[in-house]
Amino acid sequence: MGKVATQSILTTISSYLGVLIGYINILWLLPYALSPQQMGTFRTIQDMALLLVPFAQLGLGHGITRFFPQIKEYKFTFFTYTLILSFIGFGIVAFCFILFQDAIVKAYAANSPDIITYLGIVLLITFLAVLNSVFESFARSFLKIAIPTFIREVLLRLLITGLILSYIMEWLHFDQIMWGLGGIYFITLATIIAYLLYLKMFSLNFSFGSLSSGFRSSFLRFSLITFLGTAGSILIMKIDSLMVAAMISLDANAIYTIAFSIAVVIEMPRRAISQVVMPIIAEKFAENKLDEINQLYKKVAVNQLLICLLLFIGIWINIDNLYYYVPNKDIYEAGKWVVLIIGLGKLSDILFSINGEIIVFSKFYTFNITATLAMSVVVILLNIVLIPPFGIEGAALASLVAMVLYNIIKYLYIKVKLKFSPFSPALFKILLIGVVVVGFSQILIPSFQLVLLDIVFRSVIVTILYGGAIYIFGLAPEVTGMIEDRFKKSAS
Repeated sequence: MGKVATQSILTTISSYLGVLIGYINILWLLPYALSPQQMGTFRTIQDMALLLVPFAQLGLGHGITRFFPQIKEYKFTFFTYTLILSFIGFGIVAFCFILFQDAIVKAYAANSPDIITYLGIVLLITFLAVLNSVFESFARSFLKIAIPTFIREVLLRLLITGLILSYIMEWLHFDQIMWGLGGIYFITLATIIAYLLYLKMFSLNFSFGSLSSGFRSSFLRFSLITFLGTAGSILIMKIDSLMVAAMISLDANAIYTIAFSIAVVIEMPRRAISQVVMPIIAEKFAENKLDEINQLYKKVAVNQLLICLLLFIGIWINIDNLYYYVPNKDIYEAGKWVVLIIGLGKLSDILFSINGEIIVFSKFYTFNITATLAMSVVVILLNIVLIPPFGIEGAALASLVAMVLYNIIKYLYIKVKLKFSPFSPALFKILLIGVVVVGFSQILIPSFQLVLLDIVFRSVIVTILYGGAIYIFGLAPEVTGMIEDRFKKSAS
C-alpha cells in the first residue's frame, strides 16, 4: 500500500507541475515568441495529431489496464500483441489520412494554407504518441505510473519550452521547431522505453498461441467499445479549434486557444474530484448501494460547484487584468468573450456533477458511448452553423450548447434508469450567491491602475463576499466545520 500511495503522490505532483508549465507555455511563452499565425499553426498541427491518436490507438490503452491482471504469466506476449495492434491501428489511420488528404488540403487552403506544409508532422506525432500511450499503459499495469506521468505531463512540456526558447535565441527556424515537435515525442518515447528496459519490463514475445481466442476477442471487444467513447470525447474537445483554423484563420485559432486555456482552469478541481470518487462509485455499484451513490451525486455537485464557481467569478472579474500579462495582448484579448462562454459550458459540467462517471460504472455504460458520439456530430454541425456569423465566439457557443445538451441527456438518462439527481436546494442557493457576487463586483468594486493590486483587491473582496454568504447560509457544513475545528485548536 505504501508503494501505491507514493506512486499516487508523485503522479499528482507531476500532473499539477505539468499544468503549471503548460500554462506558462500557452499564455506567455508562445504568444511572446511566435506571431499569432505561427502560434495558430503550432497548435493546430498538434491538436490535429492528438485528435487522431485515439483512432489509431483503438482503445488499447484501457484494454491493457483492464485485461493485464488476467494474463500476467504471458505479459510480454500480451504486450507484443497490443504493440502489433497499435501498428495496425496507426496504419489504418495513416491510410485514411492520406486518402482524404486532398479534402484536408481543400479545407485549410483558403484560410490557413500554412497548415498544408506541415501535414506530414501530424502523422509523425500521431505514431509516436500512440506508442507512448501503449508503453504507458503497460507501465501502469505494473503500478509504475509516476515516471510515465512525469514524462507525459512534465518532460514533454519542458521540451516544448526548450524548443520555443531555442527559437527565441534564433538557434532554430520556425520550420525546424515544427519538425522539432516530432522530435519531442520521439524523446519521450525513447525515455519511457529506457525506463521499462531499466525495470526489465520490456521484452517481445511472439508466441500468440498462449493467448486464447476467447481472451483476444474479449480484449478487442472491450478496447473497441472504449475507443468509441474516448475518440468521441477527444473529438468534442479538439474539433472547435481545428474548425476555427479551417473556417477563419490561424490567427483566430491562436486567440481561441489562449481563451480556451484560461477558461478550462475552472474545471481543474472537478477533474481532481472525479479521480477520487470514481473508485468509490465502482465499489458502491458492486455492493448495490444505490442510495449512497445518489447522495454522493448530490454532495459532489455542491462541493465542486462551491470551488469551481468561485474560480469562474475570480477569472471573469479579472479578465482584463489576466490579458494584461499576455504578450501582444491587443491581439489576444479579442478572445475574452470566449473565456466567458467556455467557462459557462464548464460550469454546466460541474453543475450536473459526476453523471458521466456514474454511467460508466453502471450496467448502462454503453450509453455513454452513444451519447458521446452523438454529441460529436452535434458539435461539428453547430460549428458549421455558428462560426460563419459569429467567428470564434460561434465556436465557443457551439461548445457551450453541446456541453449543456450532453449533460441534460446524461442527467435525464440517469434520472429515468437509476432515479438519481444531483440537484438540491443548496445547489441553487450557491448559484444565486454567485450571480449576486458577480453583479456586485462589476458595479461597486473600484479599479486600480496597478494591475497586480487590482487583481489582489478584487479577488480578496469577492472571496470574502462569496465565502461569507456560503458560511451564513450554511451551504458547506463540512468545510465550515473543518475551519471552526482548526480555529478552536489554534485558540486552545
